[in-house]
Amino acid sequence: MGKLVRDSLHARNRTFEEIHSSSAEGARSALSKLIDRNILNEGVDAVIAVGGDGMMNIAMQALAETRIPLLPISAGIGNDFVRTLGIPFGIPALDLLDKAPIRVDLGKVNERYFGNILSTGFDSLVNERANRMKIQNRVKYNLAMILELPLFRPKKYRFMVDQETFENEAMLIAIGNGRSYGGGMLVTPEADLHDNLLDLMVLAPVSKPEFLRVFPKVYRGAHISHPKVKIMRGSKIEVLSDAVAYADGERVGNLPITAQSVANALFTWTA
Repeated sequence: MGKLVRDSLHARNRTFEEIHSSSAEGARSALSKLIDRNILNEGVDAVIAVGGDGMMNIAMQALAETRIPLLPISAGIGNDFVRTLGIPFGIPALDLLDKAPIRVDLGKVNERYFGNILSTGFDSLVNERANRMKIQNRVKYNLAMILELPLFRPKKYRFMVDQETFENEAMLIAIGNGRSYGGGMLVTPEADLHDNLLDLMVLAPVSKPEFLRVFPKVYRGAHISHPKVKIMRGSKIEVLSDAVAYADGERVGNLPITAQSVANALFTWTA
């Protein structure tokens, strides 16, 4: 995909400087060096990030709350940030460079920004297992889910959504700035990038057969009508429990966590 992007930029007569790395840490370091040299503030139209949601998350850390727009070019497994923005997949997204970027909200947890979903519970355990596998495609997440479900037990969580506090046993918790994760699972389907709020989705315990029955509905966002699903919105959400959290597919760490909406944090493009 990188070569296609380079060729397309040349064909569009765009001047660009290329950053490439074989690791996440290398990408972070290269982007930080550019920022330190102030190159990004000298007539640059955008940072074009080529990759999946992990790459977009790296770019967000550098570009959030700056005047530099991020144009994501999907080249990953899930590509959920591109889905959330509603922009074209792949090379056609470069056409957006001829249009004006706008600002969208980001979430922030433990001093890290996220564009889509912060989650804990069953799906975080699936992520933990999948990350230990050597398979490098979406199949590993389905396999990890099958292996993890028989071992899974719900936990008790304590929540504070703005000023409202409550406790709930839960199987899965998602805090959405965006709408989807896992390659199109609309876990918080009504999340809005412009409302300065995060959407909280809590799935209370259900039987494992019921979980398997309900789970496919997440691809349509239809799970939110289930009686065991609770949806709330808030600008600041705290979650306490003995569990681990992930944001945009990247490991955040152990709870407790505090997430907040950061209004108009990122310059980018939407459909």
